[in-house]
Amino acid sequence: MASENQAYGLDIDPASISRPDRYKLVCGLVIPRPIALVTTLSSSGVINAAPFSFFNIFSEEPPVVALGLNSNANGSVKDTTRNIRDSGEFVVHLVSDEIAEQMCLCAIDFPEDISEVGIAKFRLVASRSVAPPTILDAPVALECKLLSITALSPTRDLALGQIVRVKSHAGIVDTERWRVNISAHRPVGRLMGNSYVRMGEVFEMKRLTYQEWRDRNDQVA
Repeated sequence: MASENQAYGLDIDPASISRPDRYKLVCGLVIPRPIALVTTLSSSGVINAAPFSFFNIFSEEPPVVALGLNSNANGSVKDTTRNIRDSGEFVVHLVSDEIAEQMCLCAIDFPEDISEVGIAKFRLVASRSVAPPTILDAPVALECKLLSITALSPTRDLALGQIVRVKSHAGIVDTERWRVNISAHRPVGRLMGNSYVRMGEVFEMKRLTYQEWRDRNDQVA
């Protein structure tokens, strides 16, 4: 075990710094993050589209996604959170190079009666299993039904949704082996602030079995 004088250069309790600084710190360190472009439907029929980088897949049995939902600066509930709570349904779209700029338009704080979909000029199609529509321009769409919402703080909620339908553009998924063609998918990731990342170099590492590890180390010895 390393001695005290070999400790990290930064070693702090995150509660000791302000929320804006904490946001910059964790968002800058945990990178890249996948981006969820989420469509929801309001009770009045307005289609909302909003991007989230506090997002990931957390289970395959059942298939579950998690969204980190944030409140408005004044503490009021954002459209996506309200719509998910009210309807229990949403669609997560993965973001590719081709729709990255349109995704960014959806991050603007438009009034709740204005649909970001029209502003971004997205094409919509009806979803198969949920009411909110699917953005046809997105390479991958995951239709989801709400499992739970957990309040993490007065301004942060964690939503878990079960994927009930998976859709992708042709050429992305090999349905014989269920492998994804990353070159066809071309996902964009979030870094920090206004910084994003495209797919770069891809490399492989094989996970060894315990026996393979033993055999390899016996040969070295």
